[in-house]
Amino acid sequence: MTDTVRVRPVEQADLAAWTPLWDGYNAFYGRAGATALSPAITAVTWGRFFDANEPVFALVAESAGRLVGLTHYLFHRSTTRIEPTCYLQDLFTAPDARGQGVGRALILGVYQAANTAGVREVYWQTHATNSAGRLLYDKVAKHAGYIVYEHEV
Repeated sequence: MTDTVRVRPVEQADLAAWTPLWDGYNAFYGRAGATALSPAITAVTWGRFFDANEPVFALVAESAGRLVGLTHYLFHRSTTRIEPTCYLQDLFTAPDARGQGVGRALILGVYQAANTAGVREVYWQTHATNSAGRLLYDKVAKHAGYIVYEHEV
């Protein structure tokens, strides 16, 4: 599939095809049913991709006229770099397209976008149980060994 996958910026017309991928991504991380994201969060997230004042971007992977993957990333300041850094926040491949190079193509698309923006570092996190994703991530990046803590306030 890698020969037929095209990675491109998301377009307004992609909403209907993007939504099931977004829902699948969220379900993978336990945000479905009673724990699903509020529709307002999805609407605001979607709108940010098209707001020139927002540092949030989206790429989609298209194959045979169908969206088969998505990635969302953002640029932000860092206390250890002069230039911004890039956080690859979301990455999802449709289940029937997994193992065919879609995830790799999307990550490389983020690398290219970061490079074009003058950003030298892209980083992301995943759940420790995401063994399939980690097989790919270990091929395209290095695990820095960090442990993530979080607290809702």
